[in-house]
Amino acid sequence: MIPHKPRVVLLATTLLLTGCGTGAVATPGDKPAAAVRTATAPPRPTAAATPLPRELPGLGPQTLARVPAHTWQAVVVTGHGKDSARSDVVLYERTGTGWKAGERWPAHNALRGWTDHHSAGDLRSPVGVFTLSDAGGLRPDPGTRLPYDHGQGFTATGTGFEGEPLAGSFDYVVAIDYNRRPGTTPLDWTRPLGAGRGGGIWFHVDHGGPTQGCVSLSLEHMRTLLRTLDPARHPVVVMGDAASLAR
Repeated sequence: MIPHKPRVVLLATTLLLTGCGTGAVATPGDKPAAAVRTATAPPRPTAAATPLPRELPGLGPQTLARVPAHTWQAVVVTGHGKDSARSDVVLYERTGTGWKAGERWPAHNALRGWTDHHSAGDLRSPVGVFTLSDAGGLRPDPGTRLPYDHGQGFTATGTGFEGEPLAGSFDYVVAIDYNRRPGTTPLDWTRPLGAGRGGGIWFHVDHGGPTQGCVSLSLEHMRTLLRTLDPARHPVVVMGDAASLAR
């Protein structure tokens, strides 16, 4: 979670908010050269292309029901365990024949893992399906189609849970639309569910340790994510531990 004043991020000692057979020539015995024959192996059958999954892999019926029918981009964050601070991220693109998976990226999530009912300061990331509508960062826009807020308000200072420096964590961010108002800067402090339900849940640059609620990726992967997300494809994030997502 991020303690916040309008367009200013204040961090001290913690992070965010409380993937041939050619023929052989044989010359038998005393036969003249005219008797030499060339045998060519029959062509090998071409392997059929593996069909794309019709549904997002690893998701159960309850989770799938929450993915909007008009969504054509889904970032699936799968936690290693209910109480684990590590997860894997895969960006899926819907095609006319199914969902195509991108590379698998390592990530961090909140220190204490995941929860179905996130509250401010619980040090758990919220389980759910959320839209992705806004981005920003301390660095200039890398070429995203999302609205991008560039400014000093994304300065991060202090250290994380393992003593790692937080500087650069907010060089690039994508706001996760949990308890926030879509269509505003990630720094907007509006909390539709109330302050007690937390907020300021972002994708941001990984600093080498757990977060307070966000999902963090390497700088390179954040840049790729920003350049790939397209509002016209109605992107969402599907996030949680594997068991929760399989429901």
